Amino acid sequence: MSADLSKFAELGLAPALLDAIADTGYTTPTPIQAKAIPLVLEGGDLLAAAQTGTGKTAGFTLPLLQRLTELHNDRPQPGKPRCLIITPTRELAAQIAESVKTYGTHLPLKSFVVFGGVNINPQRMAMRKPVDILIATPGRLLDLVGQNIVNLSRVDILVLDEADRMLDMGFIHDIKKVLKLLPKKRQSLLFSATFSEDIRKLAHGLLNNPGEVSVTPRNTASELVEQVVHLVDKSRKRQLLSTLIKQHNWSQVLVFTKTKHGANRLAEQLGKDGIQSMAIHGNKSQAARTKALAQFKNGSLQVLVATDIAARGIDIEDLPNVVNYELPHVSEDYVHRIGRTGRAGASGQAVSLVNIDELKLLKGIERLIGRAIPKVEIEGFTGHTESPGETVVKRKPRPPRNGPPRNNSGASQGGPPKKRQPRRRRAS
Repeated sequence: MSADLSKFAELGLAPALLDAIADTGYTTPTPIQAKAIPLVLEGGDLLAAAQTGTGKTAGFTLPLLQRLTELHNDRPQPGKPRCLIITPTRELAAQIAESVKTYGTHLPLKSFVVFGGVNINPQRMAMRKPVDILIATPGRLLDLVGQNIVNLSRVDILVLDEADRMLDMGFIHDIKKVLKLLPKKRQSLLFSATFSEDIRKLAHGLLNNPGEVSVTPRNTASELVEQVVHLVDKSRKRQLLSTLIKQHNWSQVLVFTKTKHGANRLAEQLGKDGIQSMAIHGNKSQAARTKALAQFKNGSLQVLVATDIAARGIDIEDLPNVVNYELPHVSEDYVHRIGRTGRAGASGQAVSLVNIDELKLLKGIERLIGRAIPKVEIEGFTGHTESPGETVVKRKPRPPRNGPPRNNSGASQGGPPKKRQPRRRRAS
């Protein structure tokens, strides 16, 4: 191969894996790959802190593929994987399965992915074939184990990816059930965006004298992401979002809402504004989610509206814009959200639309990331949310490409806005 893969070769990877890396066009390992790959190749357990977009999937996929070729040469058996990778969401499971297929293209290893939300019968049939690597979400994995379709007694390597999200989603009991079914003697790898007390407690019961690596300071936002807050009344958020998308000609925007219903409603409203949008969340069928994500990735869908859980595992190179339509209740989720942009050295922008009821959430986020986020008030969308002593930059909006911004009734906003009555707030 013409590519200079000396940096990857120095990590101890086999020629077949170097060929696969060359096929992808990568030449230099990311920090998490440089730290994790040698430790995994040595056969020890690993506790790693790495956010999505740092290259962590290849950081465990590459060495585990090599380890499986080195451990023993037994032929793979139906329903008895030698490596088990557990992930919190269907999208992340599919993404990891693709990574395993890509990097294992020159190796004689069989892999398969199983997750809920789709018919279980094709997965049952597929598991009758020999399998080396099984990628799974916890619920569907236990379903197949309960039906005696999957047997975990032969697992040599266990990977728990995005363990923090699995705890947040309430999968801890399912994880404990799975752990009881695994051989005591195995190699275990745990990846998490943060090292919370709950994660360390889980790691203590799961890992044996693990190596520990961390490639990002705890709970910090990427320095490559330009963050900005627009102060706006709640009732005018959708109108402001449409205006921003049109005036800046954003071609690919990931928008976060707090609820599934809110995601559906916002996607529908943006569609009425002439902005092609789709929503993904847990109530959508897997087929609908896969279709929306595929269209968003290939650029044919302008806006993807998602809840936090549905967006977990979305990995899009060079995603330029993330919008927090509503701030999350958990400050750490803000870091996860904006981590969807500003990846692999590329710059990105994270815009948050904040109303008066969200100021307390905003302060919590700023405490977490250790700095204030610039407040930019767009003229015509006054939020009445200015805090004492806060510096707010005011800007006049440029006219959108498709004419002046319109209000909910479809009428042009040519005249001055109507005076709003102050909102009456209940005493807390």
